[in-house]
Amino acid sequence: MTWILGVNAPPTGWHDSAACLIDENGEIIAFTEEERCNRHRHSLYRKPLGAARFCLEQAGISPADIDVVALGWDSEQLYPRRFAGDADFLAYAVGLDFGDHTPEVVRVPHHQAHAASSFYASPFSKAGVLVIDGHGENESSTIWTYEDGAAPRLEHTWQRTASLGYAYDAASTWLGFSFLNAGKTMGLAAYGRAAQLEVEPLVDLTPDDFRLAVEPLTERRGSTTADEIKEHYDTVVGRWRERYTKIAGADGPTAPEERLTEDPNAILVAYTAQRLIEQTVTHLAALTRKTSGVDQLCLSGGVALNCSTNGTLPGPLYVPPVPHDAGVALGAAWTVRPPTKHTGPLSPYLGTDVHHRGHAHRPAAPDTSDLVRTDLDIDELTTLLLEGRIGAVAQGRSEVGPRALCRRSIIAVPNTADVNTRVNTVKNREQWRPFAGVTRPAYGAQLWEQQEHLSRYMLGAAKATELGRRVAPGVVHIDGTTRPQVLHGDEAPAVGAALDCMERRGAPPVLLNTSFNDKGEPIVNTAADALAAFRSMDLDFLVLGDDLYRKPNRTGGTR
Repeated sequence: MTWILGVNAPPTGWHDSAACLIDENGEIIAFTEEERCNRHRHSLYRKPLGAARFCLEQAGISPADIDVVALGWDSEQLYPRRFAGDADFLAYAVGLDFGDHTPEVVRVPHHQAHAASSFYASPFSKAGVLVIDGHGENESSTIWTYEDGAAPRLEHTWQRTASLGYAYDAASTWLGFSFLNAGKTMGLAAYGRAAQLEVEPLVDLTPDDFRLAVEPLTERRGSTTADEIKEHYDTVVGRWRERYTKIAGADGPTAPEERLTEDPNAILVAYTAQRLIEQTVTHLAALTRKTSGVDQLCLSGGVALNCSTNGTLPGPLYVPPVPHDAGVALGAAWTVRPPTKHTGPLSPYLGTDVHHRGHAHRPAAPDTSDLVRTDLDIDELTTLLLEGRIGAVAQGRSEVGPRALCRRSIIAVPNTADVNTRVNTVKNREQWRPFAGVTRPAYGAQLWEQQEHLSRYMLGAAKATELGRRVAPGVVHIDGTTRPQVLHGDEAPAVGAALDCMERRGAPPVLLNTSFNDKGEPIVNTAADALAAFRSMDLDFLVLGDDLYRKPNRTGGTR
């Protein structure tokens, strides 16, 4: 058996480190982000040691069994002569003890790893693939053609400092957010869309190209190091921030983060950046289809997390559950060994089982003596939800990626707008932040515009219908959209069963779904994480595996 461990790892992959294990057929055995294991959000500058150990445990193998480690970056270009050899690199980047055996190290260019993670996860046998992020080694956007059984073709590339990601990072930091909180910028931009703001266009589109309002720098091609890239990033982001300052007439918001919707300048900057992304990505998506000669389109790279943009693109369109940098762990592995079976969209439930405690370290089962436990009964769970309770679910193997897809989720009935306020309070979030809805496919067709694949992973905004606005106002954002998820079969058993039970009782079968984590925390991973979050947050119940937990003072009645 051949084993390939894909990683996003420092020093190249310094945020969202991850590990993914595939076998000789390209089948995924396990895939998780390091933040889920070490409990540090985005796992900044941390090697994916916990994630790699989990992957090996899931397969029942040791580091000595690994044949190839595939990295989703060309570390040799970015950090020339930093490491004495592959063994030195692996010790720094991954941290596993390979003993006397040093696996082969394959360094996959960053955008190729992104492209592979999207195409091979898709249901398409041929597709144009568009990758847009902050930057790879030498590029910011690329167009590829992928086809089963054929080598991928790089069709078009744009230089690193012509970066849409840099432009959006600048808006996010102008607003006072981290560049890792671009989702907040997207959520705030919806207030500009709702107000039908007229914004300054920041891109000039031509038939086969685009030109940004902030000109790219002159770059050396093919040999730029990480230090030079960082210098370029700081320069270009700084120029974009100057542009937003000129547009707003201010160098930052005047309102605090929790009240940014009261600041017209903050909304203007967020919506201006959002329109830049939407206009340019729409153009590049059409160019990708033209270049590849097929309608099937895959997106990847950090910009592909922009749900509002994704939702405006026509299908057939596929975005994987891991379009961000963690996804290159999978893409690098699949570049070495593409999957032999490529027939349907990827299941995201590839992470840690909620009751997993590992082979090497087995702490005692969490103490639950302070909680009221009963066997999970779906009728009882449905009653709690229909009474207006807010609870959480942690069941089975966790979903990979930044979206909670009902195996590590907070859920509530969204039948009033007030539930949005209540859940934001529970999560210690800004009150202007939106939530997503989850339902079954048939009912989803009545609630919002249809998406063929985006709603599988909650990666596309969709306009709510009149029925959707009426029965689920708690998941309809200010601009009339939601970021829907549809559940198929028993993908998420407790939530799916609760939706079915709600329908049998004559209630609209739709729930608010958001990630199960407190402010600043990664999504919960294990039972211990779930119980700690349940105790610290103002939640009414917790579905943990096949058990239902409540707090002693919340065992009955309505809120």
